Amino acid sequence: MAKEKGRKLIAQNKKARHDYHILDTYECGLVLMGTEVKSLRQGRASLVDGFVQIDGHEAWLHNVHVPEYSQGTWTNHSARRKRKLLMHRLEIDKLESKSQETGHTIVPLALYFKDGRAKVEIALAKGKKEYDKRQTLREKQDRREAERAISAVRRRQRA
Repeated sequence: MAKEKGRKLIAQNKKARHDYHILDTYECGLVLMGTEVKSLRQGRASLVDGFVQIDGHEAWLHNVHVPEYSQGTWTNHSARRKRKLLMHRLEIDKLESKSQETGHTIVPLALYFKDGRAKVEIALAKGKKEYDKRQTLREKQDRREAERAISAVRRRQRA
Protein backbone atom coordinates (compact mmCIF):
# COMPACT_ATOMS: atom_id res chain seq x y z
CA MET A 1 0.00 0.00 0.00
CA ALA A 2 1.32 3.43 -0.95
CA LYS A 3 2.09 5.95 1.77
CA GLU A 4 -0.39 8.78 2.18
CA LYS A 5 0.77 12.26 1.25
CA GLY A 6 -0.67 15.64 2.11
CA ARG A 7 -3.27 16.73 4.62
CA LYS A 8 -6.70 15.09 5.04
CA LEU A 9 -9.03 17.05 7.34
CA ILE A 10 -11.10 14.99 9.78
CA ALA A 11 -12.75 17.61 12.03
CA GLN A 12 -12.64 21.35 12.47
CA ASN A 13 -13.67 23.55 15.40
CA LYS A 14 -15.26 26.58 13.74
CA LYS A 15 -16.84 27.68 17.00
CA ALA A 16 -13.40 28.22 18.56
CA ARG A 17 -12.56 30.91 16.01
CA HIS A 18 -15.89 32.59 16.79
CA ASP A 19 -15.54 32.44 20.58
CA TYR A 20 -11.80 33.19 20.96
CA HIS A 21 -9.05 35.48 19.71
CA ILE A 22 -6.41 33.05 18.40
CA LEU A 23 -2.99 34.18 19.64
CA ASP A 24 -0.68 31.32 18.64
CA THR A 25 -1.10 27.91 16.96
CA TYR A 26 0.82 24.64 17.33
CA GLU A 27 0.74 21.31 15.50
CA CYS A 28 0.87 18.26 17.77
CA GLY A 29 0.85 14.53 17.39
CA LEU A 30 -1.64 12.35 19.29
CA VAL A 31 -1.21 9.12 21.23
CA LEU A 32 -4.09 6.96 19.94
CA MET A 33 -5.31 3.38 20.22
CA GLY A 34 -5.79 1.30 17.09
CA THR A 35 -9.58 1.54 17.05
CA GLU A 36 -9.36 5.34 17.42
CA VAL A 37 -7.23 5.57 14.29
CA LYS A 38 -9.70 3.40 12.37
CA SER A 39 -12.61 5.52 13.55
CA LEU A 40 -10.76 8.72 12.54
CA ARG A 41 -10.00 7.26 9.10
CA GLN A 42 -13.77 6.98 8.65
CA GLY A 43 -13.86 10.75 9.20
CA ARG A 44 -15.75 10.73 12.47
CA ALA A 45 -14.77 13.08 15.31
CA SER A 46 -15.98 16.20 17.12
CA LEU A 47 -13.82 18.95 18.64
CA VAL A 48 -16.65 21.16 19.89
CA ASP A 49 -16.17 20.75 23.67
CA GLY A 50 -12.45 20.01 23.50
CA PHE A 51 -9.72 21.73 25.49
CA VAL A 52 -6.08 21.13 26.37
CA GLN A 53 -4.79 20.88 29.92
CA ILE A 54 -1.16 20.67 31.01
CA ASP A 55 -0.50 18.27 33.90
CA GLY A 56 3.00 17.49 35.13
CA HIS A 57 4.74 18.94 32.05
CA GLU A 58 2.54 16.84 29.72
CA ALA A 59 -0.21 18.16 27.45
CA TRP A 60 -3.55 16.31 27.48
CA LEU A 61 -6.50 16.71 25.11
CA HIS A 62 -9.84 16.47 26.93
CA ASN A 63 -13.48 16.09 25.76
CA VAL A 64 -12.74 15.38 22.10
CA HIS A 65 -15.33 12.89 20.89
CA VAL A 66 -13.99 10.06 18.73
CA PRO A 67 -16.87 7.55 18.40
CA GLU A 68 -16.24 3.87 18.96
CA TYR A 69 -15.15 1.88 15.94
CA SER A 70 -18.18 0.00 14.61
CA GLN A 71 -16.30 -3.26 13.99
CA GLY A 72 -14.23 -3.05 17.17
CA THR A 73 -14.46 -5.72 19.83
CA TRP A 74 -13.51 -5.66 23.50
CA THR A 75 -10.43 -3.65 22.44
CA ASN A 76 -12.59 -0.62 21.59
CA HIS A 77 -11.75 2.74 23.16
CA SER A 78 -13.99 5.02 25.22
CA ALA A 79 -15.31 7.90 23.13
CA ARG A 80 -14.31 10.86 25.34
CA ARG A 81 -11.10 9.65 26.99
CA LYS A 82 -8.23 12.06 27.51
CA ARG A 83 -5.44 11.74 24.95
CA LYS A 84 -1.81 12.67 25.33
CA LEU A 85 -0.39 15.28 22.95
CA LEU A 86 3.10 14.90 21.52
CA MET A 87 4.93 18.22 21.71
CA HIS A 88 8.42 19.51 22.39
CA ARG A 89 9.22 20.30 26.01
CA LEU A 90 9.89 23.99 25.25
CA GLU A 91 6.50 24.33 23.52
CA ILE A 92 4.72 22.74 26.49
CA ASP A 93 6.52 25.02 28.97
CA LYS A 94 5.71 28.08 26.87
CA LEU A 95 2.03 27.09 26.60
CA GLU A 96 1.84 26.33 30.31
CA SER A 97 3.18 29.74 31.31
CA LYS A 98 0.95 31.64 28.88
CA SER A 99 -2.20 29.66 29.75
CA GLN A 100 -1.74 30.62 33.43
CA GLU A 101 -2.54 34.23 32.48
CA THR A 102 -6.10 35.39 33.07
CA GLY A 103 -8.55 34.71 30.25
CA HIS A 104 -6.21 32.45 28.27
CA THR A 105 -7.00 28.87 27.33
CA ILE A 106 -5.78 26.21 24.92
CA VAL A 107 -8.33 24.90 22.40
CA PRO A 108 -8.14 22.41 19.51
CA LEU A 109 -8.81 23.95 16.08
CA ALA A 110 -8.48 21.03 13.67
CA LEU A 111 -7.90 17.28 13.63
CA TYR A 112 -6.33 15.83 10.49
CA PHE A 113 -4.02 13.24 8.97
CA LYS A 114 -0.71 14.59 7.70
CA ASP A 115 1.29 12.09 5.65
CA GLY A 116 -0.67 9.27 7.30
CA ARG A 117 -0.17 10.42 10.89
CA ALA A 118 -2.92 11.86 13.09
CA LYS A 119 -2.25 15.48 14.07
CA VAL A 120 -4.18 18.10 15.98
CA GLU A 121 -3.80 21.85 15.61
CA ILE A 122 -4.14 23.58 18.96
CA ALA A 123 -4.20 27.28 19.74
CA LEU A 124 -3.48 29.53 22.65
CA ALA A 125 -6.60 31.66 22.76
CA LYS A 126 -8.19 34.47 24.71
CA GLY A 127 -11.97 34.60 25.12
CA LYS A 128 -13.92 37.19 23.16
CA LYS A 129 -16.48 39.46 24.74
CA GLU A 130 -20.00 39.55 23.30
CA TYR A 131 -19.37 42.87 21.54
CA ASP A 132 -16.20 41.43 19.93
CA LYS A 133 -18.25 38.56 18.49
CA ARG A 134 -20.82 40.99 17.07
CA GLN A 135 -18.04 43.13 15.59
CA THR A 136 -16.46 40.09 13.91
CA LEU A 137 -19.80 39.04 12.41
CA ARG A 138 -20.41 42.61 11.19
CA GLU A 139 -16.98 42.76 9.52
CA LYS A 140 -17.58 39.38 7.85
CA GLN A 141 -20.98 40.53 6.57
CA ASP A 142 -19.52 43.83 5.27
CA ARG A 143 -16.76 41.93 3.45
CA ARG A 144 -19.35 39.67 1.77
CA GLU A 145 -21.47 42.65 0.68
CA ALA A 146 -18.41 44.39 -0.77
CA GLU A 147 -17.46 41.25 -2.72
CA ARG A 148 -21.02 40.96 -4.06
CA ALA A 149 -21.00 44.60 -5.16
CA ILE A 150 -17.63 44.20 -6.90
CA SER A 151 -18.74 41.04 -8.70
CA ALA A 152 -22.01 42.74 -9.78
CA VAL A 153 -20.03 45.67 -11.25
CA ARG A 154 -17.73 43.26 -13.10
CA ARG A 155 -20.71 41.37 -14.52
CA ARG A 156 -22.23 44.62 -15.80
CA GLN A 157 -18.91 45.62 -17.41
CA ARG A 158 -18.66 42.32 -19.30
CA ALA A 159 -22.21 42.58 -20.64
